[in-house]
Amino acid sequence: MKWHSAAKLAVPQNLYIFLLSLAGISCFIFYYQFPVRELEEWVLLYSLIAAIVTLNHLTFQLPPSGTKQSMDSAVILATMFVYGVNMTLYCLLLSYIVYYLLNRKKAYWKHLANFSMYSIMIFISWNTFSLLGGQVGILNPQNIYTYAVCLSLYFTVNTFLISIYSYFLTKNKYYSILNGMIKESLSAYLSTLLLSLVLTILIKNNGLFGLFLFMCISVLISKSFRLLFELYSGVAERAIKDQRTGLFNHGYFEEELEKQLQQSKRDHSTFSLGMLDLDDFKKYNDTYGHLQGDLLLEFFGNLIKEYCEKDGFVVARYGGEEFTIILPGASADDAFTYINKLRKTVNDTYFDGVELFPHGCLSFSAGVVEYSKDIYDKNQLIDRADQALYYAKAQGKNNVHIYNDNSLLQRTIDIEQDLREIEQQLSIFLSKDVYTFQHSKRVYRYAVEMCDMLPLTDAEKKTLVLGALIHDIGKLEIPRDVLNKKGKLTTDEWEMVKKHVLWGKEIASTNDKFKELLPLIELHHERFDGTGYPRNLKGEEIPKLARILCILDSFDAMTTERPYQKTKTFEEAVVELRTHAGKQFDPQFIEPFISIIQNKQAEDFDESQKANQHAAG
Repeated sequence: MKWHSAAKLAVPQNLYIFLLSLAGISCFIFYYQFPVRELEEWVLLYSLIAAIVTLNHLTFQLPPSGTKQSMDSAVILATMFVYGVNMTLYCLLLSYIVYYLLNRKKAYWKHLANFSMYSIMIFISWNTFSLLGGQVGILNPQNIYTYAVCLSLYFTVNTFLISIYSYFLTKNKYYSILNGMIKESLSAYLSTLLLSLVLTILIKNNGLFGLFLFMCISVLISKSFRLLFELYSGVAERAIKDQRTGLFNHGYFEEELEKQLQQSKRDHSTFSLGMLDLDDFKKYNDTYGHLQGDLLLEFFGNLIKEYCEKDGFVVARYGGEEFTIILPGASADDAFTYINKLRKTVNDTYFDGVELFPHGCLSFSAGVVEYSKDIYDKNQLIDRADQALYYAKAQGKNNVHIYNDNSLLQRTIDIEQDLREIEQQLSIFLSKDVYTFQHSKRVYRYAVEMCDMLPLTDAEKKTLVLGALIHDIGKLEIPRDVLNKKGKLTTDEWEMVKKHVLWGKEIASTNDKFKELLPLIELHHERFDGTGYPRNLKGEEIPKLARILCILDSFDAMTTERPYQKTKTFEEAVVELRTHAGKQFDPQFIEPFISIIQNKQAEDFDESQKANQHAAG
């Protein structure tokens, strides 16, 4: 592995390159002696240099990562094993002089850094070889561990030096960089190092003819790997590209969105997602035909690709006339500004037949959503972007809208109608599990009361209330004998019960109107300290409404009589809530809920007093 990419160096990289160069030149000077005296040695020297330069030039890439590799290290190591460190360093020096003359466009510090790195690798490998009793020109199979250690150190030093530079350059976590580099290059590098032993045997037994045979094989292998990578790249390209527009396809978009989501969770960084819909495309398609419609899609795809590619944003065709843009590092406001400028650019770009459109020009509507801590699944981002897009179209099209409560309310139906639909689903519990049905109704009532205590938006209130009513719908999938078991559940039975959150999510996801309820159904058993299930989310990673529902659900479970568990009084359950604040429960919602419980107890007491007074009267 070498420095290939051009980059303007900052202070840490400058200092690192300086120290690396100083160390490499010192290693070279420490061992260097002019090794060539006779004509035969000059011929050997030139042959080895030609081999190193040729193999360095014949780099190849290995799928899937495309990391560049070359087999020049095989010649360098074989030279060290057969002719010693002086000949090796001299070959290295002359080779890099040739590299520089052939490739002057490459920055001088990269040539120097590569030369220094190889000098250090040779220095460490040679000293280890000598320390372990290795003998120049003699390949002793009984001493094979000596070669194994030298080869391992050669690879380790190379990986270590490159990974430090990558760390300074990217500022990513060092362990992730090192782990990625090892995974990408280990197999190819080990093959190259083992080939050095093959070349050692060939040179020792056959001299320059052995080197010639090795070069023929190496050149063929390098070219074969090049052809393999080109073939792989062609297949991979077709697998991730949309044939009509040339943009990335739906599958690739979802993979990239998942990667970006996970990276933002790790790095606590932000990004935004934009979803675009070509306005009135069906009308254009019906008027001019599918062929002309396909040409419009291709034209629009190329237009937004050209606009976004220079900024490194991922553009994909989501489906039909819908497109997506992933904007790393962009806030919602940044994404809004960027996509709005794109919209104006599209408006000003002519295409045959756009006079047909209501705005008299090519246009799109777009929804934008920014990543936040409570988003745990890429589908949440897609749904929110889609809701914002729906709102943008509802406002007359040809505009961009950032996801907020308004976008959600535009997609929702009256809460009374939704309640009726959910209660029809829950009525099935009456024949299977009366407890779950009654539990859901009680939690629903707690949720209604919590909505009056907390500063929630209308959309959040609706989601919390409906989510509370349907949160245990997944228990429909649990066998009746497990649900109604009076003894303690076995380990297998408990694992089955825990799956009800996933089964519930699957059931609810069949109805698009209930997409906003999925986080509550799936995550109401997550714990604030990260020890819950099914995702082990922690703190604000858990959506706010799911954190609230966890309190309501747990309180009712504690205070409801069941055959196999001890029932707590309201007072005992309140103590339990406070005890586990910050552990199982989000502390900010504990006291508002306790206020509800205490008010309810006071109301119940007043009702009891009135009833007693009435009876006495």
